[in-house]
Amino acid sequence: MAQNWVEPEISECNFGDVRLNRRLGKMLQALGERPGESLPTAFQDWANTKAAYRFFGNDAVSEDKILAGHFRSTAQRIDATDGPILILQDTTDFAFKRANPEKIGFTGTATGPRQRGEWRKKYLVCGMLMHLSLAITPEGLPLGLTAAKFWSRDKFKGTTAMKRKVNPTRMPIEEKESMRWLDNLRRSTELSGAPERCVHIGDRESDIFELYCLAQELGTQFLVRSCVDRLAEDGDTKISRALADIAPSGTHNIRFRDANGVEQSAELQVKFASMMVCPPIGKQKKYSRQELQIIHAEEVCPPEGRAPICWRLITNLVVKSHEDAVHKLHWYALRWKIETFFKTLKTGCKVEDIRLTTADRLANCIALCCVVAWRVSWLTMLTREAPEASPDAVFTKAERRMLELATPDRKRQEPHNLNFYVKAVARLGGYLDRASDAPPGTAVVWRGFSRLADLVEGARIVMPQGTCG
Repeated sequence: MAQNWVEPEISECNFGDVRLNRRLGKMLQALGERPGESLPTAFQDWANTKAAYRFFGNDAVSEDKILAGHFRSTAQRIDATDGPILILQDTTDFAFKRANPEKIGFTGTATGPRQRGEWRKKYLVCGMLMHLSLAITPEGLPLGLTAAKFWSRDKFKGTTAMKRKVNPTRMPIEEKESMRWLDNLRRSTELSGAPERCVHIGDRESDIFELYCLAQELGTQFLVRSCVDRLAEDGDTKISRALADIAPSGTHNIRFRDANGVEQSAELQVKFASMMVCPPIGKQKKYSRQELQIIHAEEVCPPEGRAPICWRLITNLVVKSHEDAVHKLHWYALRWKIETFFKTLKTGCKVEDIRLTTADRLANCIALCCVVAWRVSWLTMLTREAPEASPDAVFTKAERRMLELATPDRKRQEPHNLNFYVKAVARLGGYLDRASDAPPGTAVVWRGFSRLADLVEGARIVMPQGTCG
């Protein structure tokens, strides 16, 4: 792919050594050309592969330094857009199989297969966790990452066992892993430079009262799915009881795919209300009540065999009408974009197949793959938002030439815009491009890029220098 896409993503990276800075650009270029391939396949020869291993193991290299340039480019893309910016937060885990798992750490426990005559045994899962913040536009275009945190556990204790010894609602937030939600909110808000434009969106794990207070302190907005039926008003009732007396404002129809990929529709009954939300009892001396908006959407007449859709959202955004409530429901539905990003990272870039043996090296490599995964997601959505855009900043001349040759004759007469070339890449990845087909997704795009790199390399080898482009 074109070198000009790499340069902005690494321009702010500084490892204190120009050789490391230069190596980062070459590695990002190679991984971007062959997403999902093993490191030796992506770097093509032993010299480059060995240099990459040394880079990931260098004490001067860290995931924060690798992503510094990408964070700065994300801020510039945010500045170049108008309107609100949705910042999606979520956590994912990576599992690895290693002979020495203690060099990486653990993410939790799992139950193994049943052995004849024995109970299923539990074992520690070797791996690491990553908490990301991804900035997108209200139309769903990913602008880039705004914060990232990697960690693993030396040992894992189940939350049920922990609750027998201490009430987690009385623990300071600084002593819990939940602090990552607050750290990413603060870093993302500072990076954007415009707190009033940011809307931080999270699932039920982000239902943290300290997060509400931090958002108020920073002057930014949040939209999270409720996990706890919190005390409301003067503390003598709960949110659910207060909502029970609210009349529905109307209904809202949505379309979605179930766990089997079958497209379905549902009619949601919508309620909204403004109320005072109280902090947990053990923290009422430290935090004051917050006046927040509650949006409740519950499916009407759900079908048999599927759990009803029920969302209860908490936000400090203005919600004064049914249209406002539906608008916020649409924003929350875009949270799925970060799940798609994780799928691109795991299935497309295949980070769980990386054979590096220590947590630090794996974190460095995954951070680099995050930039590649973002670019695949960005390019896929950009084609839908701006199909007429120029392809010059995305594809090199040689790549465009190979894609033109790989395009069927009947489609070569179409305008050679961004949409033309991205569809050509997708066809290399298995996209059928029939009239009734939806626009290409990230899966066919990442597969197509790997094949495109092979086509360009083959043309370079067999053609005289200068004739392939």
